[in-house]
Amino acid sequence: MTTKTKVAPKAKETVAPVEVAAQEVKSAQASKAKRTIRRKETILQHAEYEIPKNAGIVYMLPQKGITVYDSEKDTVREMRYCPNEPSIWADEQGDNARKETVAFRDGKLFVPKEKPNLRLFMDKHPMNMANGGKIFRQVDKKKDAQVELEREFKLNEAIAMVRDKDINELLPIALYFGVNINSPVSEIRYNLLNIAKKKTQEFIQSFDSPQVQTRSSVQQAKDYQIINVKSDGTYWFDSNRLIVSTPVGQDSMDVMVRFCLTEKGASVLSTLEDRLDRLG
Repeated sequence: MTTKTKVAPKAKETVAPVEVAAQEVKSAQASKAKRTIRRKETILQHAEYEIPKNAGIVYMLPQKGITVYDSEKDTVREMRYCPNEPSIWADEQGDNARKETVAFRDGKLFVPKEKPNLRLFMDKHPMNMANGGKIFRQVDKKKDAQVELEREFKLNEAIAMVRDKDINELLPIALYFGVNINSPVSEIRYNLLNIAKKKTQEFIQSFDSPQVQTRSSVQQAKDYQIINVKSDGTYWFDSNRLIVSTPVGQDSMDVMVRFCLTEKGASVLSTLEDRLDRLG
């Protein structure tokens, strides 16, 4: 007689209190991460102007005989700041118009929103850099911050290129900027880092520049004695046959690089690169 084995009922799975607590914490953290932080951007009501260089303690802005072109009237008009007048134009001001000194202190001038005529006077003044002047400019902190931010981002991008790119990608750039490529790799990167800091935009753009790659090929062809670069022109080293002549007063390397980028010089560049490839 076969004895049946009783199977114990499957225990009901339970979640430990610690696990439940951990899940609740994660859920709360996720909820916090999704929550939008409210912000209200400050909008400045006043205008700020500054004299970037040689301001001194006090600088009096000239008012006498200041004339500017008024595009609305299509004529040249005299303007002056009179706080008791709504207009800055002399021909619209009354007999009792009273001029007031406009003074920068420590190179700064703040114009409150309650003085729109003073702001208009400053904005139209011929000494304002926005109008081609050389004395003062309006401070735009938001714009200045954006410009500085973009500059820093570009600099970081250039530094990352020096750090992350393979040395073989950096060598044409090094040749273009006159860096000794026979130096140790760390020294090449260091020299390129200094160039990236000083000429950030040019350094970044050089990676996509046909002229940079072409100059690299021409320089190597010269170093390996495939071509002979002389003051009067560039020649094939083995046959001494002229490739391109150099006009008086111009640099032979520059002339050769420009020539290789033309339709006529494309075959010469192709020959140079083929010979360099065979050298390994």
